[in-house]
Amino acid sequence: MESQQELNQPILNNSMRDDDHHLQPSSHGSSGTGHGHEVDSRLEEVLSDTELPFFKRLRLAALIEMKLLFRLAAPAVFVYLINNAMSLSTRVFCGHLGNLELAAASLGNSGIQLLAYGLMLGMGSAVETLCGQAYGALRYDMLGVYLQRSTIVLTLTGIPLMLVYVFSKPILILLGEPAELASAAAVFVYGLIPQIFAYAVNFPIQKFLQSQSIVSPSAYISAATLVVHLLLSWLAVYKISMGLIGASLVLSLSWWIIVVAQMVYIKMSDKCKLTWSGLSSQAFSGLWDFLKLSSASAVMLCLEAWYFQILVLISGLLENPELALDSLSICMAISGLMFMISVGFNAAASVRVSNELGAEHPKSAAFTVTVVTLVSFIIALVEAIIVLALRDVISYAFTEGETVATAVSELCPFLAVTLILNGIQPVLSGVAVGCGWQAFVAYVNVGCYYVVGIPLGCVLGFKYNLGAKGIWSGMIGGTMMQTLILLWVTFTTDWSREAIPFKTFESLNLFTNYVFGIDNPPTEISGGDCQKAARHMGRQEAASSQELIVEDFIKLCNYTTHHVQ
Repeated sequence: MESQQELNQPILNNSMRDDDHHLQPSSHGSSGTGHGHEVDSRLEEVLSDTELPFFKRLRLAALIEMKLLFRLAAPAVFVYLINNAMSLSTRVFCGHLGNLELAAASLGNSGIQLLAYGLMLGMGSAVETLCGQAYGALRYDMLGVYLQRSTIVLTLTGIPLMLVYVFSKPILILLGEPAELASAAAVFVYGLIPQIFAYAVNFPIQKFLQSQSIVSPSAYISAATLVVHLLLSWLAVYKISMGLIGASLVLSLSWWIIVVAQMVYIKMSDKCKLTWSGLSSQAFSGLWDFLKLSSASAVMLCLEAWYFQILVLISGLLENPELALDSLSICMAISGLMFMISVGFNAAASVRVSNELGAEHPKSAAFTVTVVTLVSFIIALVEAIIVLALRDVISYAFTEGETVATAVSELCPFLAVTLILNGIQPVLSGVAVGCGWQAFVAYVNVGCYYVVGIPLGCVLGFKYNLGAKGIWSGMIGGTMMQTLILLWVTFTTDWSREAIPFKTFESLNLFTNYVFGIDNPPTEISGGDCQKAARHMGRQEAASSQELIVEDFIKLCNYTTHHVQ
């Protein structure tokens, strides 16, 4: 959150108006900047060309959309898969030590570590909003300040989280986990304490780079770190015989390697020269406001992440907790790995839909929703078929236990259904974000996950003695209800109305009163333009995800001033 002094600083002083062409982000995005891009109108033109035969129009539109979609989704999927693979490989190494070690690593990862991951990632998302606004407003110096401010807030947040890690054994026992399993899980968790503070630096750095459309370096760094992680894990677990603590310490070290490499890139890269000017005392101002904003950003992500975390904890209360945890955690690990593909399409869907709506391309927005949902569903269906085909052998990648392999095989049909749902649900969530439906989706998540999913899983798992199958059935029930609601809302939407959500007198009035102190503004200026201009003024209350070049902003200011005169 900007301090009052920051908020009142002029965005377009005289010198900037004279020299704005030197600071204007390239419209071609050739140097790592994505701002200033004009949305390609070819898709809308093809869809609107009724003279073309229907199937030819459909084929041309599909080719255009697929190219745009995969250009966004492919790198996002790659990064998510690599990061998930580090955590997954750690559990694989632990699983080959024994069933208890696998259960301990799974419980420590899903029961404790996800608490920090979800909270830190959610709080770090505030940087994405603020850095994006500052970059669009040509306030390049503020990006580095926001990065440092977020790192300070997240590091301070890491201190109470560290206490949860330190006292993880009594916490797990209090939650009903067996003493032997809780002790082993605590050993694993102790090695993850350094990872907390790696999160505190890594997530702000990620958002800092993403706000400038710098994504490739993170992908290369993550890929290289995965190779190092696998080698060090093999040495620590098998050659040095450090066991659980060795596996978790290597995971923490790997995250710190990513952090240091990204910091070196920011320091050395020409692309970050304008946005990173070194440490600043401004980072220590406005910390409380920044904490409130970061906490709000974390709520929605944590609601979903903790839902799966709670289900894993519940499985530890079954009659045979070690077997239940082993089998369920293996399936969850596979689901989590496949889920990264859907998350990549989630990001792509959000960008595509928001861009098309901002460009007032309702046909393109509707077509994008259909294509991205269909493509993600087909990929998920293939994943489900593969899982069912390998159901009898898939667990041996994690453990050599025959009993666990049988339990995993019995759970694979539930895993297949989950994969199919996860092929649709994250994409629809991405569409919702692109449309600005976050508040509605938050209510849907609370109702479906916490009112339906968890209680249903407990009833089926304990009252009807269905064990892990019952718990997973509850999770599927909650996810299926959420997916059906989002499907109904998405495919009954009037995209023509969604394409002009800001062209209202009220939003225009909000902008002119808030920024200029002008009453009764001219309705000829669209609310969308006001939202965009407000972004360049650093006004969060009227901010939009759309961009506005400096010339348009000056034109809007001059128009409004002339009208008042």
